[in-house]
Amino acid sequence: MAGLTLLARGKVRELYDLGDDLLMVASDRISTYDVVHPTPIPDKGKVLTGMSAFWFDLTNDLVDHHVLSYSDGVPEDVRGRAVRVRRLKMLPVECVVRGYITGSGWKDYQATGAVSGLELPAGLQESEQLPEPLYTPSTKAEVGHDEAIDFERTVELIGDRVLAERVRDVSIAVYQRVADHAREHGVILADTKLEFGLDPDGALVLGDEVCTPDSSRFWPADGYAPGRGQPSFDKQYVRDWAAGTGWDKTPPAPAIPDEVVARTRELYVEAYERLTGEPFEAWLERTRA
Repeated sequence: MAGLTLLARGKVRELYDLGDDLLMVASDRISTYDVVHPTPIPDKGKVLTGMSAFWFDLTNDLVDHHVLSYSDGVPEDVRGRAVRVRRLKMLPVECVVRGYITGSGWKDYQATGAVSGLELPAGLQESEQLPEPLYTPSTKAEVGHDEAIDFERTVELIGDRVLAERVRDVSIAVYQRVADHAREHGVILADTKLEFGLDPDGALVLGDEVCTPDSSRFWPADGYAPGRGQPSFDKQYVRDWAAGTGWDKTPPAPAIPDEVVARTRELYVEAYERLTGEPFEAWLERTRA
């Protein structure tokens, strides 16, 4: 990326200045418990970018997105894992939608009977489908973990109730569109995290990534049963391995063994192919990666 100014570097993505536009590059880095491991997962960044592209297209009648091009203006050495995007004023809220009770939502429910201030029916089992998708937003933490918040707190953070309601409704609509498509392909979208921004005209725009294995929990539908955790197509595989190593979840993260790397790559590529209905190589050819 010589010659381009690096504007920001996250756990997985890097953002570069293209003048009027931005270049967002998805690396092969993987993190668990908010710590990046020293071992990359080959092609992970390309899977994330290709899957996001698929969902952006599937949902663009629900909300505009930030994508300008996956090839024009994108340096050849990052084709397939990079996208040229519009500049946005990002909203200070992580938009989490849950269709099933799992993860931190399950822990909150066990402790309080509610998630993000929303009371849920008694007697739900782990991984059970909720009566309807729930919007359970969180803060965007600069350091450490995001914190779950209720809707009224999102109104305060965004500063506009009408916009906050629009963000909530669009988040649920995007989740439902993707979940319906996934179910038709034998995959359950348990939950997802979305990010939105405003363009210079104040219009709401979907940004960052959309319903990838990094931002979502995808479960194979065959074998699904409530009352326990589910096997998944996301980085839970690495998280489970890391949890069993005795690592105390503080930096530095341990190196990932070759067999775990290989299986994780398989899961990412399988998720892409099952959900998009095309070989992963088709995405690479389309972007001339």
